[in-house]
Amino acid sequence: MSACSASHSLFSGTIYMEFTAKQIAQLIGGRVEGNENAAVCTFAKIEEGQEGAISFLSNPKYTHYLYDTKSTIVLVNEDLLLEHAVSATLIRVPNAYEAVAKLLQIYEQMKPRKTGIDPLAFVSSKATIGKDVFIGAFACIGDGAVIGDGSQIFPHAVIGDGAMLGAGCIVYPNVTIYQGCRLGNKVTVHAGSVIGADGFGFAPNPEGYDKIPQIGIVVIEDNVEIGANTCIDRSTMGQTVIHKGVKLDNLIQVAHNCEIGENTVMSAQVGIAGSTKVGSWCMFGGQVGIAGHISIGDHVNLGAQSGVPSSIKANQTLIGTPPMEPTPYFKSQAIFRRLPDMYKELNSLRKELEELKLKINN
Repeated sequence: MSACSASHSLFSGTIYMEFTAKQIAQLIGGRVEGNENAAVCTFAKIEEGQEGAISFLSNPKYTHYLYDTKSTIVLVNEDLLLEHAVSATLIRVPNAYEAVAKLLQIYEQMKPRKTGIDPLAFVSSKATIGKDVFIGAFACIGDGAVIGDGSQIFPHAVIGDGAMLGAGCIVYPNVTIYQGCRLGNKVTVHAGSVIGADGFGFAPNPEGYDKIPQIGIVVIEDNVEIGANTCIDRSTMGQTVIHKGVKLDNLIQVAHNCEIGENTVMSAQVGIAGSTKVGSWCMFGGQVGIAGHISIGDHVNLGAQSGVPSSIKANQTLIGTPPMEPTPYFKSQAIFRRLPDMYKELNSLRKELEELKLKINN
């Protein structure tokens, strides 16, 4: 009897599917080592393996779990050397992490997608709605908005007047996309995010501040993913632009008139001030802060909590405030911890020097 059941399926609900090791190997270009007819229907971490599950091993720190895991199938790197026999069926691939990512993508594609407009949703008669679109309860689609084919708008999302979404977009609950903003194809915006709120523009006067109207828009190109509660501000004039392939984590702030290059990724709580240009294929760790009106070159990696006050040239890996190369940075941090002792020693040496001066003068 199969270890799989409908309550523990990869595709729970209306779809139930089981895959053998042979079928999975064909999907991902792997090589089976063990029972090619071993079947799975769910995923599990290797340390939490269960019968009927497929796991993966890519981090050497987890290798010891391979010999005890209860998972039926484990994806491993082609060059993994076994210390002793394993009970699981192995599928050897060039890169186990990439292979499991591909399987998870296949899983996502096979999940059923909702279609249709919920009767509790509001859709303006002046909006244009494509084929096979889903619009959930209490979502609001404004005048002149365009929703592309196959896009999904979940409950309580707001698509403002004249906003445009391409095909295959996913807008999760409570997302707000302000008027006039434009999203390309296959853009995912997670819950609570705000696209196109006013940029932070105020002019001081003797009595306080005058608000500077923000009349631009946000443009997001294809295949961008935006994490929960991330905010991307509309430009004062022109466009705030997120180029194709960008991946933004949760709780990120991108200010007005910024431009983020292709395939750049940012971890949580990154903040980018206004009118800054970020190159392509950059990687920013958590809580990186970047000043306004500067440029970051292509292929720049910034470690967590780096503070960037000025422009950075391309092809650098930096950390700290202001950013420096990792080796000098960590050496500096080691010295920093010793500063209190060094300060005491310096004061002691100063006293000795003064005493020597007095003796010499006398």
